[in-house]
Amino acid sequence: MKRVKKARELAAALASKGFRAREGDHTFYFLYAGGRKTSVRTKISHGAQEYGAPLLSQMPKQLHLRSGEFDDLVQCPLSHRGYLELLVQRGTLSAEVLDSQ
Repeated sequence: MKRVKKARELAAALASKGFRAREGDHTFYFLYAGGRKTSVRTKISHGAQEYGAPLLSQMPKQLHLRSGEFDDLVQCPLSHRGYLELLVQRGTLSAEVLDSQ
């Protein structure tokens, strides 16, 4: 993985995978599945133009992913459905979210 990512690239990748933004001091991104908000979330700071290795190492943890899986989420080989399936396998989300897709 490239060790620096643009904040807008991360935001676009999250939006394409079912995350919705909520503005505040930071922009929080919550994963939605079947029209319902889940507990999976991450944040992007308003002032951040780029995210380096220290911050990029936190995002996969928040999203319940391994580093390589996070790369796939951002670079798009991992689909929204594939991401939900991973979260169900790991017990982060209920299997009901897959039925509602």
